[in-house]
Amino acid sequence: MGIIEVKEITKVYEKITAVDHLNFEIEEGEVFGLLGPNGAGKTTLLHMLATLIKPTYGTATVNGYDIIREPGKVRRSIGIVFQEPSSDDILTGYENLMLHAMMYGVPRAEWKSRIREVLRLVELESRAHDRVRNYSGGMRRRLELARGLLHKPNVLFLDEPTLGLDPQSREHVWEYIRELVEVENVTVVITSHYMEEADHLCDRVAIIDYGKIKVMDKPSALKSEIGEKIILMGVKEVPNTTDSLPFLTGYTKENDRIELCVDDASMRLKRILETFPTFEKVEIVHPTLNDVFLKYTGRSIREGGTAEGGYMQRIMRQVKKR
Repeated sequence: MGIIEVKEITKVYEKITAVDHLNFEIEEGEVFGLLGPNGAGKTTLLHMLATLIKPTYGTATVNGYDIIREPGKVRRSIGIVFQEPSSDDILTGYENLMLHAMMYGVPRAEWKSRIREVLRLVELESRAHDRVRNYSGGMRRRLELARGLLHKPNVLFLDEPTLGLDPQSREHVWEYIRELVEVENVTVVITSHYMEEADHLCDRVAIIDYGKIKVMDKPSALKSEIGEKIILMGVKEVPNTTDSLPFLTGYTKENDRIELCVDDASMRLKRILETFPTFEKVEIVHPTLNDVFLKYTGRSIREGGTAEGGYMQRIMRQVKKR
């Protein structure tokens, strides 16, 4: 039995289905990623699991508690970091954490020690008594991670935790999340449209698009389905001997550029170069989760997040028109 079990969970806005009959489990201690473009239904799903909105159909259990029948017990056993900053910037970091400790019923005798513990975990001890308005974006995110962990939840929900951060700050937050999992023994559910984030952090990912889960597995397993590519530049023609390469799963040629799809490109490179004696440049391309997204949705996640305009935004526009 997983620490989270999702059963036919669905969210409908009038006649528009935002989350569509999802079924899956998350194991205790996992870092599980919901991966997809902005507006794919990730945040809606997360908010249902956190009991912030009710599903139209179906249900789920979080830490053994039903999200519909036992929302209070669910909330006491989870932490959540929202997309938008939610800490009070007038208060200091320490005061924000103290307020959270009072709200979540942390025993009074443990307040100071627990606050020191989470501040140390996210390396904010020296800035604990500074007002949050003076924190950088990365520091504020780290404070909110500390706040989400203060009451020792079994499950931590992170909704786009590095949204708006620069690449260096994003990497630092990734490091903190991994350390939190190891030190606090917490299960993490993270939504993201950053492919490298999901690849770096997650034990398993579910690619979600238009409210449906397209595929779910370990990032390494999903990428292995795509296979690697060897790209040769300056190739005049394709030798007939390519038919004798059993590891070659396909190729495309455009002008003097040929793209070869192979299993285990590094091991096959010598044989490929022997088959193509004339070329000017060679490159090995490893698959990414964006390639996986492209395979299962027919477009890249970047297109989904921009050109598509966001699934939920379109839903809400249609609802408002009615």
